[in-house]
Amino acid sequence: MMNAISRLIKPRSVAVVGASADSSKTAGRPVAYLRKHGYTGAIYPVNPRVASIEGLPCYPDVSSLPSVPDVGIVLLGAERAHLAVQELAQLGTAAAIVLASGYSEIGAVGAQRQARLMEAAGDMRILGPNTIGVVNLTDHIVLSASGALEMGQFLAGSIGVVSQSGGILGSLLSRTAPRGIGLSKLISTGNEADLDLADYVDYLVGDEATSVIALYIESVRNPEKFRVAALKAASAGKPVVAFKIGRSEAGARAAVSHTGALAGADRMYDALFKQVGVIRAQTLDELLDIPAALATGRRLRGKRVAILTSTGGAGTLVSDSLGVSGFETPAPDADTAARLRALQTGDHAALDRNPIDVTLAGLRPDLLRGAIRALLASPNYDALTIIVGSSSLAMPELMAGAILECLPESDKPVIAYVSPHAPELVASLTQRGVPAFSAAESCTVALAGMLHSARWQAPANSAPAAPVDIAGLPAGSLDEAQAKQLFARFGVPCASESVVATPAEAERAARAFGGRVALKILSGQITHKSDAGGVAVNLESGQVGARLTAMKAEVQSKTGIAPQRFLVQEMVCGGTELILGMHRDPLGTAVLLGMGGVAAELFKDTTMRLLSPGAGLSHDVAVGMVRELKTWPLLDGFRGRPKADLDALARAIVAFSQMAAQLGERLVEAEINPLFVLPAGQGVRAADGVVVLADA
Repeated sequence: MMNAISRLIKPRSVAVVGASADSSKTAGRPVAYLRKHGYTGAIYPVNPRVASIEGLPCYPDVSSLPSVPDVGIVLLGAERAHLAVQELAQLGTAAAIVLASGYSEIGAVGAQRQARLMEAAGDMRILGPNTIGVVNLTDHIVLSASGALEMGQFLAGSIGVVSQSGGILGSLLSRTAPRGIGLSKLISTGNEADLDLADYVDYLVGDEATSVIALYIESVRNPEKFRVAALKAASAGKPVVAFKIGRSEAGARAAVSHTGALAGADRMYDALFKQVGVIRAQTLDELLDIPAALATGRRLRGKRVAILTSTGGAGTLVSDSLGVSGFETPAPDADTAARLRALQTGDHAALDRNPIDVTLAGLRPDLLRGAIRALLASPNYDALTIIVGSSSLAMPELMAGAILECLPESDKPVIAYVSPHAPELVASLTQRGVPAFSAAESCTVALAGMLHSARWQAPANSAPAAPVDIAGLPAGSLDEAQAKQLFARFGVPCASESVVATPAEAERAARAFGGRVALKILSGQITHKSDAGGVAVNLESGQVGARLTAMKAEVQSKTGIAPQRFLVQEMVCGGTELILGMHRDPLGTAVLLGMGGVAAELFKDTTMRLLSPGAGLSHDVAVGMVRELKTWPLLDGFRGRPKADLDALARAIVAFSQMAAQLGERLVEAEINPLFVLPAGQGVRAADGVVVLADA
């Protein structure tokens, strides 16, 4: 039994409500496009003022239709669309496509209209509103008014596209055919009043014609549903590539911790995509480049790339681009070099280095085939990039034929960089299974996407921890002592300290610690204590009393607040300072780890993980976070430093994440900065903390 989305994508009959007999108008396009692009099902135009459209009988209203359509395309304006939707729903139509704009995207009035539309739909599913529709190239079904469909021919292929922008869907449709890139389904989700991005990802996972899924994302409205769908795609071996716009949006809200500024909305998307296996495209072009390579189904098992070139300069362009992105271009191994030299006649070719240069022999198919075969067979290479030079323009089939003849002999990725401007050659190669690119950087991006896809592994499952007693927690901004008491409840080790109010108490506490100490103000109102002059470190016990008096006066002069309580804390020495924080936004709750201390926001060396609902991070995930930091070598014995206590750090990250998971919405902000990581066997110490709690 076909579900509603299947019937939406592959309907046996379509009603076009508000159809116009003038195919130059937007309302006239859907019927014209359905017929032009080969739809063989029943088409029912609905318009009370016209007897026929495109030779088809026209019906005065939905109730007059001869049978129940699988899909209704609603071309009426926002003020009337809900009436047609209600009629289609009452008839039993599976889904309606509402093209009109003027809904939630325009504000409160539009949101009311959208609610009315959904009420009218009842159990019927809705694509849109504010959508350009669906294009099913696999089955020649065009349910859209996009002007891009004026083009004559489109290539059916295995890349499914879901876009939250209708205009971008048309843009991708018009860009792919000239590049030889074949698409299966294109879906514009619009306002997602009902069906959203994740619903269509889930559908495409089960679509036999689709092997790669490309997404144009403005925002993920249902993060958990998206997570489930993306992981389903990954486990089915269908890579998902996403281009997320809005990277410059101000994700750093005014926050009392550093974490809010370091996290930001775009970093949260990075974390989400990373955890569910989605490959992130950085430009619209990459949203085509990466899927084009993945659609070949070939797996890239490593970073070693052979470059076969008939033009030296272009070979260097590709080699440089690959090198900058961490790929390797080693010279051929001895056996491969011998095979290549055996192909040589005269001294025209440089076949014992990489790029492998066949400059003056580029039009000799036997040499090309022999070189391609040798490089594909070499254990020294994981992929082959072939440079198609200007000499190929005279005889394009010669180069293409040599490449294609060798393709079945290996499952390694083979891509092409077409150095002259030759769009037809790019399209021809791509269409025949060799992704071809007109920019050296695109070759690198494509290979990086393939490597990401091959290497991605689902993160280790995290299990909910035994709950910790959180009775009696106050609301609001906790002072440092209260914050660290909360961290300690969950198992994060904290520096030893005493709360004091007078110079005499401070001196007694300092003497009890028996060494140098730190002195800090204790305030729930002033969280960035250093900025206010509220921190002094490395004090001897005899200095503490006088320093407290001076600190009280300085803080009052800078903030207008006279601190009444202070913290005397043991000096933690010999460790590396990290920051461990929690950030929440519409995508979910994330734990952030980074290089800490006062310069945390300056270095911005951080990594993040989103929490699964109700569960903290696993130990393995915590270790993985630490190893991702650029400054990981500092923790791993860089230049003779003692190795840090990685196991204790991982346990602290897990404990902190379990605190965030258990407190849930109550935890508005939380941060440890700095978290001192001491040498192996000596553990970690939280030396400062920020916590903001909502009311229970």
